[in-house]
Amino acid sequence: MSDFWLYVRLGLEHVLDWNAYDHTLFIIALCASYTLKTWRRALVLVTLFTLGHSVSLALATYQVVTIDSSWVEFLIPVTILATAVVTIVHALKKKMLSTGLVFGVLTFFFGMIHGFGFAGYFKMINDGNILTHLLEFALGIELAQVIIASVVIVLGYSFQELLNLKKIYWVVTLSAIVIILSIPMLVENWIF
Repeated sequence: MSDFWLYVRLGLEHVLDWNAYDHTLFIIALCASYTLKTWRRALVLVTLFTLGHSVSLALATYQVVTIDSSWVEFLIPVTILATAVVTIVHALKKKMLSTGLVFGVLTFFFGMIHGFGFAGYFKMINDGNILTHLLEFALGIELAQVIIASVVIVLGYSFQELLNLKKIYWVVTLSAIVIILSIPMLVENWIF
């Protein structure tokens, strides 16, 4: 039973680690346009991201797919920037994001990229029971991402309903902050 909590905790810490805040930025950009009324759509996207993360982690751990880590480290901030930009574009068009098929597939794909970023460490700490530990780790990731999404949605509610801030201002400002914070990661991992 201690292995269960170890891997769940690793998943939680992987996402909630302030020194590696890429997941946090991604989830913030992903959920910026959702409200208390649309939280289920945000949850679907968060879960698709976790599934993508888990699939790529399994593919890398079982050595089905190998990707150069420099590409993964470069693509992670690209996924964050792309999500934030799409969120801003939708907000400016006054067409807030939905859980449409295209955005769902994109979120799953972005989750795969983030999963490849953790594969080396996961292989190193895994004691042989790969599938079980992957599921436990995925549970920790999902819990952490739901925590972040909940905070974003509640803060959005607070700013929009209690402080009377227009939704477009909330979404654009939050997404712009994500862009600003992810640019140094992109520059640091630039491969061209």
